[in-house]
Amino acid sequence: MSFQIERGLFKYDFIDYHAILCVRVDADANEIRKRYLKIARRLHPDSCAKAGDKEKQLASQLLSKLVNPAYENLHQDKNRAEHNAVLLQIAKRLAQDSASVELTTDNARQLAGTPNFDGAYKSAISQVAKIQYNSLAQVVEAISQISELNLVYLMRSAGKSLKSNSPSSTVSGSSSTNTNTHATNNSAPPQPKEDPVFAGYMRRAQELVAKNQLSQARVELQDAIKMKPNNNQCHSLIGVVYMKQNQVKMAKIHFDRALQLDPKDQTALEGKTKIDKFLKKTAPSTGKKSTVSEKVASKSSKSESGGLFGGLFGGKKK
Repeated sequence: MSFQIERGLFKYDFIDYHAILCVRVDADANEIRKRYLKIARRLHPDSCAKAGDKEKQLASQLLSKLVNPAYENLHQDKNRAEHNAVLLQIAKRLAQDSASVELTTDNARQLAGTPNFDGAYKSAISQVAKIQYNSLAQVVEAISQISELNLVYLMRSAGKSLKSNSPSSTVSGSSSTNTNTHATNNSAPPQPKEDPVFAGYMRRAQELVAKNQLSQARVELQDAIKMKPNNNQCHSLIGVVYMKQNQVKMAKIHFDRALQLDPKDQTALEGKTKIDKFLKKTAPSTGKKSTVSEKVASKSSKSESGGLFGGLFGGKKK
């Protein structure tokens, strides 16, 4: 049994794993795992004990050919990042040619035109997730609809305004008119939204810093910097992480970079001030040389956990 899905992102030779699981494109590993377990329980043979042979076979095929591969490609951070990077490139390319995008559902067309598309997208995904696997015969249709929502959200996140005033408008059907095309092109574009993948890195990093899980936070931020090397907030936050880990040299490098990008970055300014004061205070006054790391270690043993930044960003005491 094969599943043919030719709408939304699937139309562009891309397997939309987020649509299969019905999770947001910026969902983290924990959200993805919870959603997968819920679907897997629904499709498990024990849950289909009273179903007919045809439905049992369909449940088995959905689990093995769609749901399990989707989870395998999304639950690991590295695989998810690679998948999302390709996804974003497709969305950016399509955003440059939005007139060629055809939407077939009312939900997708409404999302294309609503001002608060971020909130509308999250709400729509949440609502569809409640019923996606209720009727196994309708699962493929539901996945198609979700993928259209993902496509519109990513295109709008790329900074393109997709207007859908009627089923015949440019973005919602192939029978669009020149008048509609000009109306879309002449409208003032909104401010570009942050890339959802990058936003996911930053959100997870902030949560990890708040929990004092610094090594994991640093990994998220290092991946974020690879995507956006000129983002000052990313540099200032990883500077905080290095400070909490008592790696003063690395913290200083990132604080300096953040201030190059934005001289008013408050986090970087505070961090740089702390570093300067600390280095001045710990400067050796005798012939014996002391390394910065030795001084930091001595300072750390006398202060609260969380490095020189103490409780900044909600770091927990050990």
